[in-house]
Amino acid sequence: MPKIALFDRSRWGRIRVSDADRIRFLHNQTTQDFQRLQPGQGGETVFVTSTARTLDLVTAYVEEASVLLLTSPEMAGQLVEWMDRYIFFADKVQLADITAETFAFTLVGKGSAAVLEKLGVPIDSFSRWDHRPAELANTSLLIAADSGLALPGYTLIGPSQQAEVVWQALLTAGLEPQSEASWEQLRIQQGRPLPGHELTEEDNPLEAGLWHAISFEKGCYIGQETIARLNTYQGVKKRLWGLKLSGLVEPGIVIEQAGERVGRVTSAIATDEGAVGLGYLRTKAGGAGLAVQAGAATAEVVAVPYLSHEYLAKAATP
Repeated sequence: MPKIALFDRSRWGRIRVSDADRIRFLHNQTTQDFQRLQPGQGGETVFVTSTARTLDLVTAYVEEASVLLLTSPEMAGQLVEWMDRYIFFADKVQLADITAETFAFTLVGKGSAAVLEKLGVPIDSFSRWDHRPAELANTSLLIAADSGLALPGYTLIGPSQQAEVVWQALLTAGLEPQSEASWEQLRIQQGRPLPGHELTEEDNPLEAGLWHAISFEKGCYIGQETIARLNTYQGVKKRLWGLKLSGLVEPGIVIEQAGERVGRVTSAIATDEGAVGLGYLRTKAGGAGLAVQAGAATAEVVAVPYLSHEYLAKAATP
């Protein structure tokens, strides 16, 4: 990957939540403490079922009159339907799937700010997930200090009719566009979980290493009782880890230690440095440094930067 990478993340879903009760509604629906977030701030949040099974990991950008949600690819429609079930007659909440109306481009790398400055977009001292309106190539857009990974970078969201103009401006600045396969490699190396792989009806957000996206200080929300109980009684029985593999394996392959099943592979990809993957392991089996077997491949369990496996006070807030 080049020093600064450019990804087209327009396949990722975008939902605008508006009207007077939007903050209260999202606060009650997801793991993030939305009542602490001010316009211009943001954070990650997890949509979970009543039994705390994961639906999606979402990035929320709180604006003056709405909240913009950046979902995983192909998840916007499902989450709109999910949220709509919980909007009652007196609730002042409006949901709009604006995926088709917008683009999302992400710059990844330490020099991203300098590139944007060169393009006439001044970058102040943003904290992670901070965002604001900006102008680039005569286009009004939102710029957020967020790469979607545990790496420095910025995400630009704007009107789809201006996507080509903004994309060309970024290419003119010397950025090299990267493929979906390159993003998938980074996702796995970083440890960002994905619906259908690490985020399923079998997994909860504590197991998925998303402690940083959960507030334990706020009140009741869907799935809160289960998550609080797992935390209080140390009930997390498996954890998501990185895997350094001797060869490429298929997702779903059983992970064994000394002939005993201890987990499963959820994602895997070949890289120039060898195959890497993600997988769930029983908590009692161990963690980083553990040697295991995944099908025909051997594997070393490794820590990955995106995941956290313990609670830090106010971790889900800026």
